[in-house]
Amino acid sequence: MTIEPVVVYLGLGSNMGNRQDNLDRALDLLSQRLRVGKVSSVYDTEPVGNTNQPRFLNLVCQVYTMLAPKELLTLAKGIESKLGRVVGKSNAPRPIDIDILFYGDQVIDTPELVIPHPRLAERAFVLVPLAEIAPDLQHPVIGKTVKELLQGITEKQGVFKFE
Repeated sequence: MTIEPVVVYLGLGSNMGNRQDNLDRALDLLSQRLRVGKVSSVYDTEPVGNTNQPRFLNLVCQVYTMLAPKELLTLAKGIESKLGRVVGKSNAPRPIDIDILFYGDQVIDTPELVIPHPRLAERAFVLVPLAEIAPDLQHPVIGKTVKELLQGITEKQGVFKFE
């Protein structure tokens, strides 16, 4: 019996320091432990929640992993820490943020981890890059594709392709 890797989608964001370099370094560190598949374009986006902070650069990447969801979360938090993220207030400026958006078609709801990401359906800065690489990916709870979720957002939240 062969065990297949799970297809996972991660959202990466940075709004401190050299934002592009932070994204590149995070992808490099992820690629040392996971097989990176598709990577979206980079988008320059307005902050959501705490709007009194610098703009973000965001991207979404597809990865293949044999890690369990909690192990993947530990890896993501370790990379955030290595790149200078300090755990503290939520919605504060940060050099890197790595969110697990989807882990296969699993639905996980624990105090430390919720998958699919609980707010992805209302966030253009996640849906725009995700729709670029996986428009037909279906949300296992809502039942809509990423493309349909994006069409449902009226406010595009200042999401621009970064050149």
